[in-house]
Amino acid sequence: MRYFIKLAYNGTNYHGWQYQPNASSVQETLNKAVSVILNTEINLMGAGRTDTGVHAKEMFAHFDFETPIVVSSLIHKLNSYLPKDIVVYDIIPVLDEAHARFDAKKRTYEYHINTFKDVFLQDGSWYFHQDLDLDLMNEASKLLFDHLDFQCFSKVNTDVNTFDCTIFEAYWTKENNKIVFTVSANRFLRNMVRAIVGTLVNVGLHKITLDDFNEIIKSKNREKAGFSVPAHGLYLTKIEYDYL
Repeated sequence: MRYFIKLAYNGTNYHGWQYQPNASSVQETLNKAVSVILNTEINLMGAGRTDTGVHAKEMFAHFDFETPIVVSSLIHKLNSYLPKDIVVYDIIPVLDEAHARFDAKKRTYEYHINTFKDVFLQDGSWYFHQDLDLDLMNEASKLLFDHLDFQCFSKVNTDVNTFDCTIFEAYWTKENNKIVFTVSANRFLRNMVRAIVGTLVNVGLHKITLDDFNEIIKSKNREKAGFSVPAHGLYLTKIEYDYL
């Protein structure tokens, strides 16, 4: 039988979701926990990767197990076994052909910026004190809808067949000292959101214009885009499936 695990994690102490041979990962930690409790080797397939230091408020992964599972008991045992920075919310029986990665229709990320130094947000938000023109940044964000190829925001030398992504929403909001960028797409390239945010920050600082931003996307050249903002402000917040 196939099961989906719905979980969340603080990525501060991990080198991303994906298994790393010489570093701690969320996937490895969760694999070990499920394997110990079910007393058999389990290999989870995640809905996608998150980079070192990136957080997930909602992540899905699937695994197979031969016999029916008492869901409430397994959730309780996992949360007792797992470290404090990983939590399991739910375990969902699905059809055998269901796939956490390939069946995901929409993924949403948020990037958090705090404009005043907050000692309680140092691991979960990027402190940036310069004034940003959020109206202009929102205008630039709308230009993302006009494009499909986002190679300019991708990590170089990445192993993908296409740089095409369909962006469904992209906008900035501000409340008190917190600024949040929300972006949703069918898929994301490695480092894509952090590079988009860094380039939009340059728009907000009036270092580049709306036309410049548009031309950067058309160039398909990572060197023309802005810097990658720090990983600790980035959160995977939602993954959507047709059947969940």
